[in-house]
Amino acid sequence: MKNLMIVLLASVAILATACGDTTNDNNATTNNNATTNNDNNSTADTGDNFDADSDDTTTNPGGQGPQAVNLGSAGNYVILSKAGISTTGTTAIVGNIGVSPNGEPSISGFDLLTPWSTFTTSALVTGNVYSVDFSEPTPTNLGIAVLAMEAAYTDAAGRTLPDATELGDGTGNINAMTISPGLYKWSTGVNIPIVVTLNGGVNDVWIFQIAQDLTVGDGAIVTLTGGARAQNVFWQVGGQVTLGTTSDVKGILLSQTLIEMNTGAKLLGRAYAQTAVTLDANAITQP
Repeated sequence: MKNLMIVLLASVAILATACGDTTNDNNATTNNNATTNNDNNSTADTGDNFDADSDDTTTNPGGQGPQAVNLGSAGNYVILSKAGISTTGTTAIVGNIGVSPNGEPSISGFDLLTPWSTFTTSALVTGNVYSVDFSEPTPTNLGIAVLAMEAAYTDAAGRTLPDATELGDGTGNINAMTISPGLYKWSTGVNIPIVVTLNGGVNDVWIFQIAQDLTVGDGAIVTLTGGARAQNVFWQVGGQVTLGTTSDVKGILLSQTLIEMNTGAKLLGRAYAQTAVTLDANAITQP
């Protein structure tokens, strides 16, 4: 009888051990499934639709993509330039424009109303026109705004960990692409011959870090879909920005040099140039 009890106890111990091993095997299977899911999530999109990691919202709690660039007091202006703002043709601007450190003579083609004190106006501007040589507090305010413009450029240029680099086969040609919110970086210029679509929600953000020029072709369009808003799109450009004839662009242009808008080009956004802004019968509206 004693021997029978020993045999039974040994059998129970063996059965318990076997059940424990089975549980471990099941856990291992679960872990293997998790690895498979991670591998699937890491699959790259090699088509014309580029999606950044849609789960990464930690840097922008209000939406997808990076944190928006803070414009500071530069946000009081739809056009801000250090070297001058000139226009030919019938330009229509909605928002304030300002120039500093160059003075009022660098604002040409606007037929500014005189006399002026802290600001003046123009039939081409639905807003005020400011120059560093107007009365205080305008020079001080413009100086602060220009510093904010430069800080915004530096902020946008300094963002790290881009979601993608060198989109457009290494040439920067992003024509016909649909781009989700995110941070994108090029060591080249960027060219939009016909159309590019930015698809995202009302709080989503795009930052484009462009080392050289941004060139938008004649009649080309930057399209916003899904509720995306122009004030959340930032084009940081190390070279010149050229908007082709009758092109239609959205976003904040942060150029280290010149912004040139050719005949009939439209901008829903802001134009901030660390040299000059040249216009030709354009429509510029602050978002």
